[in-house]
Amino acid sequence: GTRIIYDRKFLMECRNSPVAKTPPSDLPDIPGVTSPNVEEMKLENHHVQNCEEKVSAGEEEQFDMDI
Repeated sequence: GTRIIYDRKFLMECRNSPVAKTPPSDLPDIPGVTSPNVEEMKLENHHVQNCEEKVSAGEEEQFDMDI
């Protein structure tokens, strides 16, 4: 059999291709794997709201920490 060997430079250039950044059209919808998990989105929105409330109350966070 014939093997196709790609060099690192070619593969790194392929990484920036628009085709590499779009998911396949026939990909199944699996929450938390191929699409955002509903619970994760709720937690993320809650975290953003808490950060906004703290900043609006006059307390400024030193840095933002993702959980």
